[in-house]
Amino acid sequence: MLNPNEKIEPVNVAEEVSRSFLDYSMSVIISRALPDARDGLKPSQRRILYAMH
Repeated sequence: MLNPNEKIEPVNVAEEVSRSFLDYSMSVIISRALPDARDGLKPSQRRILYAMH
């Protein structure tokens, strides 16, 4: 719930979407798109191989 003492700050939607998308895309690149140095597999590939075992 909003505290009546807090003020709502106006935000430029285009800038916020751009910044948020950049943060999200970097997170995806780091967590999903780059292979791990230990075995060279991406997380999804590792899950598939584990499920096949």
